[in-house]
Amino acid sequence: MATDSRAGARLAPWLGLVAALLLVVTAIGLPDLLDWDTAARRDDKDDFPPLHGYWAPKLAWVSLVAIAVAALGWRHAESVATRLSWRGLLLTAYAVGLVWLLALAYVDGSEGVSRSLGNPYEYLETARETDDVGRMLETFVDRIPYAADDNWVTHVAGHPPGALLFFVGLVRIGLGGDLQAGLVVTAIAATVAPAVLVTLRALDAEGIARRAAPFLVLTPAAVFLAVSADAVFAAVAAWGLAALAVGATASSRPRLVLWSVLAGLLLGCCVLLSYGLPLLGFLAVAVLISARSWLPLPVAAASALVVVLGFATAGFAWWDAYPVLVDRYWDGVASERPYSYWVWANLAALLLSAGPLLGASLAYVTARRTDRTVLLLVAAAALAVLAADLSGMSKSEVERIWLPFVPWLTLSLAVLPDRWRRWGLGLQLATALLVQHLLYTSW
Repeated sequence: MATDSRAGARLAPWLGLVAALLLVVTAIGLPDLLDWDTAARRDDKDDFPPLHGYWAPKLAWVSLVAIAVAALGWRHAESVATRLSWRGLLLTAYAVGLVWLLALAYVDGSEGVSRSLGNPYEYLETARETDDVGRMLETFVDRIPYAADDNWVTHVAGHPPGALLFFVGLVRIGLGGDLQAGLVVTAIAATVAPAVLVTLRALDAEGIARRAAPFLVLTPAAVFLAVSADAVFAAVAAWGLAALAVGATASSRPRLVLWSVLAGLLLGCCVLLSYGLPLLGFLAVAVLISARSWLPLPVAAASALVVVLGFATAGFAWWDAYPVLVDRYWDGVASERPYSYWVWANLAALLLSAGPLLGASLAYVTARRTDRTVLLLVAAAALAVLAADLSGMSKSEVERIWLPFVPWLTLSLAVLPDRWRRWGLGLQLATALLVQHLLYTSW
């Protein structure tokens, strides 16, 4: 029986990887083969489902930088992550992550950083026109519907006002240019990996953190993190969960309260950044279970409630806005996107964002006993993704929408056998390079 179990564990990652690759190939190939209209983009003649982009091969001098980072990372990342001091690991993770993000983005030149946020459907143009924040909050819900004369543009309407306020803040401090804002977003995105590492160490999983670091830093999701406002959401979420983990394992009551308040404020901000981020509740519960402490829960919950109720007092009530947003969602392109395709093609887009090795690692952790902390965090992230997918409110564009959940799913890669982690990192790096160099991605 034990022999069968070990054989199953050895076979599981192969089956998972094959299934992941088949899912990606099927999601890419079937729409063209069967002439399906997936409405991935408005100009659907150029669609490259399941991604929100199209075929556009290119090469630039900075490609050499991206390839060099990938080669050095594949050769040295694991040993460096093992040898460095903890502080050195965090600083290196941030620095290397930032170089990786920028090297990939600049394959498209400076437009690789600026074009997404400069799109009129995004936040910056509206942020530059917002001169009265109080009035904006008071009228925010009224301007969500398509029927409103002065309705918000797509991304502003599709998110609570916290997302717009972030860019209003950048404009107010003189960082509201397309390129400037893109660089700020990228700098914030690079903090996601260190935040996850801090969370793991607080939960007494430093060994896992060191094995996970190369995958968190050199992630294929960097293609989308560098140019998407959702990268900011991912960073706020990651640091909120890190603060919760530190609070749950604090050695004194004052530290527990301080970190729990910070966790609640950050996670409360997440609720005001994206309508899908209350699903972070799965991860918050996983952190507390892993820490074996529920003491931070009332403090963090009360702090989060202060943020949400504060916005309600200022004029924006989340519970009033969400039903209006649902109507706007179904009045737009979502009504043209077939659920029968996207309910599984979304998962293919996730595999292109998080990397196809995720299929192998998820199968592996399902087939054998593994680290408790990893299992809890990965399961929680998977539940969040599953809930978002089945809701029908995430159809297409999930390569960026699900960025807040990608790092936590990525932790499963850290428990793969040694031989899998080494060549698997190469597969992840190749995925990032191919997606960036072969496709035009909208983020």
